[in-house]
Amino acid sequence: MYKIVKKTRLCGNVCEYVVEAPHAARRAQPGQFIILRVDENGERIPLTICDYDAVKGTVTVLVQEVGYSTKLLAQIPEGGRIADFVGPLGNPTDLSEYNNIVLVGGGIGTAVIYPQAKRLQAEGKAADVIVGARTKELIMYEKEFRAAARDLYLTTDDGSYVRKGFVTDVLRERIEAGANYDCVFAVGPMPMMRAVCKLTENYGIKTVVSMNTIMVDGTGMCGGCRLTEDGKIRYACVDGPEFDGHKIDWDEAMNRSRVYRAQEQAHLCRLTGEKR
Repeated sequence: MYKIVKKTRLCGNVCEYVVEAPHAARRAQPGQFIILRVDENGERIPLTICDYDAVKGTVTVLVQEVGYSTKLLAQIPEGGRIADFVGPLGNPTDLSEYNNIVLVGGGIGTAVIYPQAKRLQAEGKAADVIVGARTKELIMYEKEFRAAARDLYLTTDDGSYVRKGFVTDVLRERIEAGANYDCVFAVGPMPMMRAVCKLTENYGIKTVVSMNTIMVDGTGMCGGCRLTEDGKIRYACVDGPEFDGHKIDWDEAMNRSRVYRAQEQAHLCRLTGEKR
């Protein structure tokens, strides 16, 4: 059993969990993920590592309550325990060949770029960070990014904080102002990542994306995270979760992410007794 050392609700349906998991904490690197089960009968949930402390033996994950298992997890209080917490899994991020990097996060994707910002700062090449969300309340890790980033740019869809617009608006402005980025690392909803890739392709800027949102069992066995990169079949959990965004078949990836949406909602309703 793994203890939830700290639990913080960051916004309406998003909680940050700091979990006591010394084995995972000692080996964790930016870009990797863990798999947890709430109880012995629970389903496997892959979650990207958003922070870790090898000395304290803790790993931090951000969880959005979107299904039955994540809602069940939300009921466990600080100090409570979960059945399994396995990792780190997946390939760590490698941005070593780049020197002028911008990290772009949308929504809960900001959890994925935070460890990247910390690592790059520690390596002496702090990155610019662009964070976008629908509203001010959904902006996460602002204080932490201000400490780790070279410069932080915030934007909201509705204009409720800093400025109105999308992350692509800010990124375009920075590029046209002469930022000279040699790599863009983007994480967030698929439409956002696709839009970033479309923009950067026009400028010839290397763009890395995390396809963590399509993972299911995290071992490559279920095939749920299958995608096409440069005409070849890949699996986000074992070949990624990060890929060259300019080589992803985005039409296929987005269509596959929506295939079971109706069934997932129906399943949740049966489990919770809610009506659709």
